[in-house]
Amino acid sequence: MLFPKKVKHRKWQSDRWNRKKNRIESRGTTLAYGAYGLKAETESRITSNQIEAARRVLSRNVGKTGRVWIRVFPDRPYTQKGAEVPMGKGKGDPQGFVAEILPGRIIFEIDGVTFVQAKEAIRKAGSKLAVLSRMVTRDIV
Repeated sequence: MLFPKKVKHRKWQSDRWNRKKNRIESRGTTLAYGAYGLKAETESRITSNQIEAARRVLSRNVGKTGRVWIRVFPDRPYTQKGAEVPMGKGKGDPQGFVAEILPGRIIFEIDGVTFVQAKEAIRKAGSKLAVLSRMVTRDIV
């Protein structure tokens, strides 16, 4: 699983997302490495476990000839209070790390496989993530 080697702050404050504002990604919106990619359509937070599950599906489907790139990194810690703990008494303990995903972000890229293989691999990997996603291809000009 992915997680930072060192963090400056163990716990982060929660972001206040205004759902009425349609936030879209400005970075990482085009393919940079591979011929096919998995692009997010909705905003969400993806845990390191979900990223690892999708990566395993992709690497299994592309085989030895293919190559996989992960374009996101889970650097944001999230916390959770223990079971049957009353409200108050501070914030919970850190549980893991998440990556904040906005619409338009490329999450994975693959190369070295046929279009049909890539389509199936990306469909399977997208089902492991907490965002709606679609496949994108590199425009050959």
